[in-house]
Amino acid sequence: MEIADRCVASIRYTLTNDAGEVIDQSPEQQPLSYLHGAGNIVPGLERALAGRKTGDSFKVDVEPAEGYGVRHDGLVQSVPRSAFQGVDNVEPGMQFEATTDRGPVLVRVASVDEEQVTVDGNHPLAGQTLHFEIEVAEVRAATEQEQEAGQADVAA
Repeated sequence: MEIADRCVASIRYTLTNDAGEVIDQSPEQQPLSYLHGAGNIVPGLERALAGRKTGDSFKVDVEPAEGYGVRHDGLVQSVPRSAFQGVDNVEPGMQFEATTDRGPVLVRVASVDEEQVTVDGNHPLAGQTLHFEIEVAEVRAATEQEQEAGQADVAA
C-alpha cells in the first residue's frame, strides 16, 4: 500500500540542521504515526512521503516555507518584565502563551534584562532548512474514527 490521503503512515525519522546536528528523532521502537493529508506533519515532509511504501528509506530537505515557515521579525518584541507577574525567574528558552488580538500565541523568551523581556513568537525551527532521514515502517488504511478525528490513533 502506498502512502496517500486517508492512510496512516508510521515512520522512523532523524531530523538534523544544516550543521548536521540531530534536532529530533523518533524512538527506535516507536515510529511516528500520522494521518496523511490531515496536516499533522510539515507540508514538505508530507509531500515527500506521498507514494512511498513500507520499507522505503530516503532523505529529504524541506525548505523553511514548506517546514516551520520563514522567520518574521515582527514576531519578536520586548515587553515589560511586569507582564510576567507571578513568575519568579524568567529565563531565555522558557515558553509562555501570550494573548493577542488574533488569539493565543506561544512565545519563547529570547533574552531578559532588568526591565524588559524579549519574546519570540516564531517557531524555534522557523527559517531553517530541515534535513530528514526517513524509513517508512508501516502504511495502512485509516479507520473511520481516525479519519473523523483527523489524526492517527497510536493504539490502533
